[in-house]
Amino acid sequence: MTTVDRRVGAAPGDALGGHPAGAPPSRPPRPRRRRGRPTPYALLTPALIVLTLIVGWPLVQLLVTSFQEFGRAQVFGAPPEWVWFGNYADVLSDPVFWSVLVRTVLFAGVCVITTMVLGTLIAVMMTRLNRGFRLLLTIGMLLAWAMPPLTSTVVWGWMFDTDYGVVNHVLVNAFGLDEYVQHSWLIEPLSFFLVAGVIIVWGAIPFVAFTLYAGLTQVPEEVLEAAQLDGAGGITRFRLVVFPFLKPIFLITAILQIIWDLKVFTQIFALQDIGGIRALTNTLGVYIYQTSIAGGDFGHGGAIAVITAVLLMSISISYVRQVTREEEL
Repeated sequence: MTTVDRRVGAAPGDALGGHPAGAPPSRPPRPRRRRGRPTPYALLTPALIVLTLIVGWPLVQLLVTSFQEFGRAQVFGAPPEWVWFGNYADVLSDPVFWSVLVRTVLFAGVCVITTMVLGTLIAVMMTRLNRGFRLLLTIGMLLAWAMPPLTSTVVWGWMFDTDYGVVNHVLVNAFGLDEYVQHSWLIEPLSFFLVAGVIIVWGAIPFVAFTLYAGLTQVPEEVLEAAQLDGAGGITRFRLVVFPFLKPIFLITAILQIIWDLKVFTQIFALQDIGGIRALTNTLGVYIYQTSIAGGDFGHGGAIAVITAVLLMSISISYVRQVTREEEL
């Protein structure tokens, strides 16, 4: 027996639990966000207070110093003179600052691209290795990652040493390149940044490789197998299947690498002490140190530091926005 829907005003199709003919299905209502409760903020309050005292107060002092004429005399008690934006005008009109800024951005860009490419290749390789070789590779990268920057710079500096470096020895004796007999890698700015780039990339690859490898393990095997059955090659599968899954991880990792490479200090400063020419190889971090600590001009050094902080904060804000966007999806 057929059951007839006797509801008053029932539209056609309602008896079947569907929607009226020709009407689009209604979207389910979005779940409302829960209003913030005070407990999480109360738990974060002690950490915020400590962070404000450790980081916030020095930033305020740095900002105040950047508006003053503050030199060695002021360090020993002389009253500083307020120049307001005079230090910023001097810095922004100084061609040396712009050359250092451009040099830093180019160097960081090359390091970030190289690190991301090599880290991605190693992460993909880790998915293909058996357990034993993957364990050995993991241990090796952990050792490279755990080594302090100063220690790794000293070790690599010995390897590129003019008289006793293993790099010159291999190039001369294994490849017959006699022009590398007692070749000085740190005198020329281009070769100096080549050595510095090797040190920075060598220490940064483990983080990228481990992060991307963790993401690769979450890519569904069924999707990869379906793409392979459809005739997609390895590069095509990575570009059309793997990369969309890992795009948020790629973006966040790249932003972190940009921030870290823009403020690099230890490797450049140590290599300059080994044999580099400071005036031709300064980056922003070293330039701030040379202006303020070594040069005694804390006013201009503070202005450069504030400009650098604004640059890094703008990149950090994009990182935070990306993380927030991913959490909302």
